[in-house]
Amino acid sequence: MNELIEPDLHTQPTIPTERLVLRPLRLSDAGMIAHYTEDRRVAEGTRSIPHPLPPGAAEAYVRRAMSADRDEDVWAIDGSSNRLAEILGVVSLTRIESEQSELGFWIGAGFWNTGFATEAVAALVQTNPHGSRTLFAEAFQDNPGSARVLTNCGFEYLGDAESWSVARNARVPTWTYLRKMG
Repeated sequence: MNELIEPDLHTQPTIPTERLVLRPLRLSDAGMIAHYTEDRRVAEGTRSIPHPLPPGAAEAYVRRAMSADRDEDVWAIDGSSNRLAEILGVVSLTRIESEQSELGFWIGAGFWNTGFATEAVAALVQTNPHGSRTLFAEAFQDNPGSARVLTNCGFEYLGDAESWSVARNARVPTWTYLRKMG
């Protein structure tokens, strides 16, 4: 079911799920990314999305995600194969060390509580495109929905911490999670 498509080492794999396809970002995604992240609730659920979103920020984000020297692999959560929006949100992996990556995700507010985030995160975890032995993730403590996505995907609570939120312009209490792979 979550078999890799395009397993070329020079490209990000495309990962199909039951209802979605995780695929690398493309320039045409910038408009929908801007649309979803203009919602304060989406921006405030992340560390790095500013609110309000400055002009050109979504395009710059997509260009960084497409860059050959990127730090983070970002996948669009694409529902178009199931008559849904072409982009519902994103899921990402940032390599921390050679065998450790940090997982991040956000989903457009109109798709909250649909299981799409859980399906996307589970597919990325199952596929493990970085070949990580350990995945880390965090959720802001005022966002229990994201915490549920992580625990539903086998992440274990590690402890409390704080992270900076650009949209909130403040440090925000977080729950930190760990997922040991195979």
